[in-house]
Amino acid sequence: MSDLARDIDTIAKESRFSGAVRIDRGDEVVIERGYGLARRDTGTPNAPETQFATASGLKGMTALAVMCLVEDGVLALDTTARSVLGDDLPLIADDVTVEHLLAHRSGIGDYLDEDGDGFEITDYVIPVPVHTLLGPEDYVPILDGHPTKFAAGSDVAYCNGGFVVLAIIAERASGVPYHDLVVQRVWEPAGMRDTAFLRSDELPARAALGYLHADGERTNVLHLPVRGTGDGGNYTTVADMRAFWKALFDDRIVSSSTREDMLRSRSVDSERWEYGLGFGLVAETGFPALEGHDAGVSFRSLHDPETDTSCTVVSNWSDGAWPLAVALTDQLFR
Repeated sequence: MSDLARDIDTIAKESRFSGAVRIDRGDEVVIERGYGLARRDTGTPNAPETQFATASGLKGMTALAVMCLVEDGVLALDTTARSVLGDDLPLIADDVTVEHLLAHRSGIGDYLDEDGDGFEITDYVIPVPVHTLLGPEDYVPILDGHPTKFAAGSDVAYCNGGFVVLAIIAERASGVPYHDLVVQRVWEPAGMRDTAFLRSDELPARAALGYLHADGERTNVLHLPVRGTGDGGNYTTVADMRAFWKALFDDRIVSSSTREDMLRSRSVDSERWEYGLGFGLVAETGFPALEGHDAGVSFRSLHDPETDTSCTVVSNWSDGAWPLAVALTDQLFR
């Protein structure tokens, strides 16, 4: 066993990791393993082939679908949200653009404000029955009524609602349903055959249930929208995430110039992270990352294009991925 595999096993055991991890370098699968249980009631183990929810890991794929429309001339980075929304969501300022939304610089009020006082990832935060949230247009009532935080472009604030607004804009501007747009423009070109917008209330046998805590049987089925849309919620495998990064850097989703523009830093979030358009960027190295955190879900996937190294860590309990994901980020991507 390699030192890296031994380290991963040790961290997984000490942190009670439940999920899957995969690291690729070039044509070599360095490590690919599942840990813990996908279904605690039946004792079904997690495996590399298990489909896991990714929460906000979907944001980068929403961004790519939008940028495909920009390349087609259907949208532009300076297209205003208002020009597509019409009279809907009147509190979104008239000068908010697609680029502002992609870069978390729109300043719009967020329907799911993770910086709010007392926010806990396992709280019940959706203000409508979760089974009613099937597509972007279903979110219009809960996106409304949130005052602007700051003038567009003047500051940065992570915004879930901004990516639902982008899904609405993409759907209305293209005439293609948002879910179909992501499948056709991102997942199919990447060969992501095991990635889907699964309903949380009818998961197939190979999909992991999301658990609120390291122990216990309580799942997240009442915490999250029943089907992912815009800001998060698709299911994927660790192998499909490797396929995603390969396709992105092989220019099979968008052109190299568009990719480079998306991965150019627009904002500094902290000493360790920056934002491009839909992607997080590791500070100093600029390596792209997708990350998701929600009730019953923790996910991080990163790529180093210089060495063609990808790493995905995903867990089916709320905080399960972080000890391993942080360790591997620091070891491989900084």
